[in-house]
Amino acid sequence: MENDYLQLIMSGLLNTLNPANLGLIILALAAGVIVGAIPGLSAAMATALLVPVTFGMDPAMGISMLAAIGIGAVYGGGNSAILLNTPGTPSSVVTTFDGYPLSQKGKADDALYTSLYCSVIGGVFGALCLIFLSIPLSSVAIKLGPPEYFWIAIFGLSTIASLSYGAVFKGMLSGAIGLLIGTIGLDPVMAAPRFTFGYSPLMQGINIIAAMIGLFAFSQMLVLAGSNKTTIANYQKRKGAATSVINQLLKSSKFNILRSSFIGTIIGVMPGAGAEIASMVSYNEAKRWDKNPKRFGTGEIDGIVASEAANNASIGGMLMPTLTLGIPGGAAAAIMMGGLLTHGIQPGSKLFTNHGDIVYTFMISFLVANLLLLIVGLLLIKVTIRVLNIPIRFVITGMIVLCTVGTYALQNSMLDVVVMVVFGVIGFFGNRAGLDNAAIALGLILAPLTENALVQSLLLAKSEDSLFNVFISRPISLLFIILTILTLVLPTLLAKRRKLSGNQFTENNKEVG
Repeated sequence: MENDYLQLIMSGLLNTLNPANLGLIILALAAGVIVGAIPGLSAAMATALLVPVTFGMDPAMGISMLAAIGIGAVYGGGNSAILLNTPGTPSSVVTTFDGYPLSQKGKADDALYTSLYCSVIGGVFGALCLIFLSIPLSSVAIKLGPPEYFWIAIFGLSTIASLSYGAVFKGMLSGAIGLLIGTIGLDPVMAAPRFTFGYSPLMQGINIIAAMIGLFAFSQMLVLAGSNKTTIANYQKRKGAATSVINQLLKSSKFNILRSSFIGTIIGVMPGAGAEIASMVSYNEAKRWDKNPKRFGTGEIDGIVASEAANNASIGGMLMPTLTLGIPGGAAAAIMMGGLLTHGIQPGSKLFTNHGDIVYTFMISFLVANLLLLIVGLLLIKVTIRVLNIPIRFVITGMIVLCTVGTYALQNSMLDVVVMVVFGVIGFFGNRAGLDNAAIALGLILAPLTENALVQSLLLAKSEDSLFNVFISRPISLLFIILTILTLVLPTLLAKRRKLSGNQFTENNKEVG
């Protein structure tokens, strides 16, 4: 059995290292990076655009190309987040917190190299877990029911309190606004319209991607338009930036990278959780355990490390339940699953026995694609960083056009474009009023998951006639309840501990004096 396993891995490696296959993966990675940097063209959309191209190809390499373009898109979204404060994909929202401030400090190259290296490390970590841990981790995912997803959503929402350090009330208010907006549409039980004001197109709800393009991209263009800048940032190329970033990561961010990759993979395994939640939770944990959490959000390398390692690791996690259970872990994974089905390959328990050669070729090529991202990314950084030196009027015009085209392309709907503009205005004025756009986005993302899981759990509790058994007593639910409590309580405890340590240090100095 062990020999068969090693033989499948070696066969997959030889198939992947075919020069033609490597060339296709590199092209898909480059295309993904470019598409991911454009607001509205998410990793799922990039993957969907490539599906028809794979019909006449070998199944394993066709699916490998889909994975490669998804990898490139998730990484590419971080580039625009860093340079323009505009997340190209929803999973890159958190990267804006520290990436853009670093660009404003003239350290855009540090931010871009950090994003690339951590994307590669996180992606490789997720790929290795996909190869060696798919079956045991997927067996955990299948045990998740509505109560577990409810507490996962509450855990995600609890991070708002920690992220809104020093302005908890405004952070929670922002999250509540996002949750409220997320309820627009049809009620999940009675299918009754809510907050549609008689306008039937709103029954489908607010498109999350259109709203986030408005909150981050369009609002940022309004900010730039009102500034006196001639370019986005004062950038001067710095020799040795690529090497110095590696040294800094090895010196002070090793644990952060490993923790963030682990969090990203685990959350990726949970169907429906997504890279957005993975990056947010990872950033929150990095901030919570840091000796000086106040530095996060001001342009810190560790903030980018947490976000980019987690969202890229989550791709490998999302593919685990997709391949082993036939349950797609996210939108991009669902499209890859569709690609498998078009080739007559049914994901599930028999996939590894019936199509072992194809599966392992795909998994090995997924690992190789993450490694090749390093080369592709290094080449493209030299091109993308030049956007900082383009006159700002051209950047604003170009980005507004891309935002409009990308938003319209989501569903070929002018309603989405209107949503984008409205949320751009909300983001612009809300930011001036002290509201947190990231908290609004998190509330909007988690609203459908929270509501659906809550309603289903209540119906389940009604059938079992026990709220406690459904909401509290289940082991995974209990785990996330404890994590939620720790997330809310630990920042206060750690702050008091740091304060006591500081006071003790001051007293000791006085005694020595």
